[in-house]
This record gives sequence, structure tokens and C-alpha cells, in this order.
Amino acid sequence: MSDTKYAAWLVDLDGTLYRPKPVKLAMAALLSTRGFGVLPAVRYFRKQHERLREDPSLVRDGDPFGTQLHLTAEHFDTYPCHIERIVREWMVTRPGPWLARFARRELLAELAAYRATGGKTALVSDYPATSKLEALGARELFDVVVCCGEPGGPPRLKPDPAGMLLAASKLGVPPEQCLVLGDRQDADGLAAERAGMAFRWVS
Repeated sequence: MSDTKYAAWLVDLDGTLYRPKPVKLAMAALLSTRGFGVLPAVRYFRKQHERLREDPSLVRDGDPFGTQLHLTAEHFDTYPCHIERIVREWMVTRPGPWLARFARRELLAELAAYRATGGKTALVSDYPATSKLEALGARELFDVVVCCGEPGGPPRLKPDPAGMLLAASKLGVPPEQCLVLGDRQDADGLAAERAGMAFRWVS
């Protein structure tokens, strides 16, 4: 079955809609010069993300993003709202200009063409996504956004299939008619497999 024969595409954001290496290098340089004081919190927050990915039982109240915030706040003996300000500034807002510079233009054009044929699309991310999509100029390419850290997000991280299944349900498309596009086979690919969906690796 060709990609265009699927009724819906479910697309990852980070590393999929933009080239990750130059963005990571740019943000590392910015953190080292202007964000040195927040760097330990950002690193620890990311570390908790991998912990929750490997052990979903650690997620509290079906909120992976909130759990990461609380675990990081507990480690640094501060408030979750303080960690959230750091995370949203340095992991969501500040990367915006770099996302636009290193966007995968061919993939964005492919998404637009697919939608023009009547295909449905959803963005499925383990991190807050709406402002990043706006920075990419790509918000209008998605019928549905399902992401952690925003209302209605998935209760568990990939490779758990919850986010993919939630997106398919919101689109009204059966899992077997969905194609997942992502850059991580161990996360996006495995989530697609567990959801009964096809997978296309974006390298």
C-alpha cells in the first residue's frame, strides 16, 4: 500500500518535521552561553523523560509531562511551576527560530499535498507541540494535535500506543488505515506496531 492510500497520517514532531542535529547544536551553544544556570534542570528533565518512556508505571495521574516536572522539581528542591517556566522557555519557545530554519520542507510539502487529496493528519508528540508547529508555519497542516503538556494529551509516552490510538480516534480513522511517520523506530515505530498501524521512518 502506498503512503497516499492510507486514510490518515500520524506524524511525530521533534526530529521528524525538522532536522534535529543542527537544532540541538544551536540550542547547546545558546544554553552554554545564556542558559548555564538552567542547564542542569533541562538535562534532568530530559533524563526523566527517558525514565518514563522505559517505565510507564512511574507516570502520575496519567500526565507524563506533569510527572517530569514534579520529579525534576523534587530533585532540585523547588516548585514544579519554576521548572515548567524553564522547560517551556528553553525547550519550546527558544528553539522556534531554529526549527523554522531547519524544517524538512519536502516533508511539509508532502503533508500539504496529502491533505489536498483528502487525507487526514494528526500530530502526535511527547512534548508540547502547538507553538513549535506555529514556529514551523505548519499548524494548518494538522487536523488534530495530540501531545503531552497540553490539554487532552496522551496518558503515556511512546512507544506506548496510547497517543497514536487517541489521535486515530479523534480523526475517526481505524488504526489499520493509519500511517505513522517518525524519526525513532524505538519510539514512533514501536508505538505504531503496538497500535496496529503502518510505519514510515523519517531519517
